[in-house]
Amino acid sequence: MSSVVNYAIIGSGMMGREHIQNISLLPDTAVTALFEPDAEQAALSQALVPGAVVYHDLRDLLRDTGIDAFVIASPNNTHIDVLNAILPVDSRPILAEKPLCTTIEDCRTIARQAESYQAPIWVAMEYRYMPAVTELLKRVKGGAVGDPKMIGVQEHRFPFLKKVGDWNRFNVNTGGTLVEKCCHFFDLMRLLAEDNAVRVYASGAPDVNFHDESYGGRTPDIIDNAYVIVDFASGKRAALNLCMFCDGSYWQEEISVLGPKGKLECRVPGPDRLWAVDSVAEIGHSTGFTGKHRDSEIVFSPRSPKGPVREAIKVDTELQLAGDHHGSTFYQHRKFNEVIRGEGTVEVTVDDGLQAVLIGLAAEQSIKEHRAIEIAEL
Repeated sequence: MSSVVNYAIIGSGMMGREHIQNISLLPDTAVTALFEPDAEQAALSQALVPGAVVYHDLRDLLRDTGIDAFVIASPNNTHIDVLNAILPVDSRPILAEKPLCTTIEDCRTIARQAESYQAPIWVAMEYRYMPAVTELLKRVKGGAVGDPKMIGVQEHRFPFLKKVGDWNRFNVNTGGTLVEKCCHFFDLMRLLAEDNAVRVYASGAPDVNFHDESYGGRTPDIIDNAYVIVDFASGKRAALNLCMFCDGSYWQEEISVLGPKGKLECRVPGPDRLWAVDSVAEIGHSTGFTGKHRDSEIVFSPRSPKGPVREAIKVDTELQLAGDHHGSTFYQHRKFNEVIRGEGTVEVTVDDGLQAVLIGLAAEQSIKEHRAIEIAEL
């Protein structure tokens, strides 16, 4: 490999462009190849990297020996086909967007093939690298609250944006909202608990969003709100409160960790460009910062002395311009770049990605069957 790391983006829609923009902020990197079947999305992405070759057949891209690493950012249900094309025949590093897969069968297939893959695979769990969340994780591991007993995640946000072919409107494509969106949160729960889930209880429904939409006679079936409780083997527990018709909420994510020493929270506003508009219905092609900083914050509430301690967590403007995730995509790519160069280790493994999907699938099943689901059942 030369001193410049050359990337291929597989699936260069909205999230693919966020990857392109953040890779471009790293020294000695280049996006030299794109694979995107949709002509409009391919053109939007190629405008960011005019020198990149646009491939229309994934097999042709895999024959490009100038590529050093793959970034998979295609729709959820295509990840299995892309990985099935790469894993048996290649040996270049992969960063694969969440969720790694959408079904139990695909989880098993990926786990089996990944065991013999001769290069690093990193699952893109961007939320770990949001500066406020990174600070929360550091302080919890440093003993700020003692041994965590309860973990809470609240996400109150806007509905799913429009995507190519409206693939994100249907469970068969996404794995369900609690897989597509919330695998991030189940990953954070595992990380904070330092444990694996054993049982999931959930209640949710498609109460508000997309009822007036129809695609070939099909009405979207993804849920837009839920409560999920996760039990861990150690006895620790976590809860998710999700609402996706809450565009007016100032804080999009609020994460709390409670232990014998007190409570630690981080609060993260949603993407600035979406806060700045009254309707998100047609947003989807652009990413970036509109110029109005809204800082995240950390709040520590010790049992003694009483009284919360608040700290603002700022994100560099250049990183806000490069996407919707408070700089986390950049920090993730910086670490992945070190892995490509043989100078770092994978922090989000295939097993991490699969465990988060399992919790999400269990939660979706719990809603359908109105019962608790044991992870061992899956």
